[in-house]
Amino acid sequence: MHFPGRFADSLVVEQLDKISLSFLVDDLEIRRGGVAPNICFGLAQLGVPSVLVGAAGEDFAGYRSWLERHGVECAHVRISDSQHTARFVCTTDPTGAQIASFYPGAMSEARLIELSPIVATAGHPAYVLIGADDPDGMLRHTEECRQRGYRFIADPSQQLAFSDGALIRQLIDGAAIVMTNEYESHMIEQKTGWSADEVLSRVGMQVTTLGKDGVRIRRVGEPDVVVSAAANVTPLEPTGVGDAFRAGFLAAATWGLDLERQAQVGCVLAAYVVETVGTQEYGFTSADFLARVEASYGPAAAADVASHLG
Repeated sequence: MHFPGRFADSLVVEQLDKISLSFLVDDLEIRRGGVAPNICFGLAQLGVPSVLVGAAGEDFAGYRSWLERHGVECAHVRISDSQHTARFVCTTDPTGAQIASFYPGAMSEARLIELSPIVATAGHPAYVLIGADDPDGMLRHTEECRQRGYRFIADPSQQLAFSDGALIRQLIDGAAIVMTNEYESHMIEQKTGWSADEVLSRVGMQVTTLGKDGVRIRRVGEPDVVVSAAANVTPLEPTGVGDAFRAGFLAAATWGLDLERQAQVGCVLAAYVVETVGTQEYGFTSADFLARVEASYGPAAAADVASHLG
């Protein structure tokens, strides 16, 4: 929502202990989101199947319809009989100040989901990406991946700020890949007490997005892979950009492309999101996508991607 005045004008410093505020907003936008749906949506746009796992409320029906129309498998979403789907509600004023609330709702039931029955139905996964979710659910799914031998990707993102070092160590130790932005990578080091090299020694690969500077991939004993961001990007709204990068990166991994190409596909898909308001409002043709890959990374990159796009 957008409030045309200034929040500061409604605050009386001497009365903050008795605060009671109401704002007449002039705009309301309802946007689809959530880390897992955003990633699954991106994979579907590139023709790569994935399974959405999480907990939602009965109000998920409309969103489910949207996702399924866009190729996302939703059969394994747990529907709560008592909670609404998680949501973030935010009001912004013209100065950029925000008043926001996050309602976890049905997200807390993610801890009740077991992965093994899903795998029995959907097939053995190339990866299980464990993104920001109910912390107990994240821990349960990480432990199950270790026990059952599923390769997992640790992507704690927004939950890092609310987690202590012990939980973070449990979430990333043994991951095939740990994915963060640069700020989050430093937060992991600070909270776990591990150095950057110690973090790397406990995972197979560390993928760190660098915003406008692209992405850096580190592995033990191997030179870093550094890829620049896509070219000719007109940024509009950053929300969901990291999720799109992950979708593109994983799609190219599924295609068997090398790490450089994986990062390049991720950066190109991310470019579509940063140029759009909303995390799932973008679209493209195969020709459009390949042209963008070529403009950013050259004809060889486009040729490597071309055979995998329908």
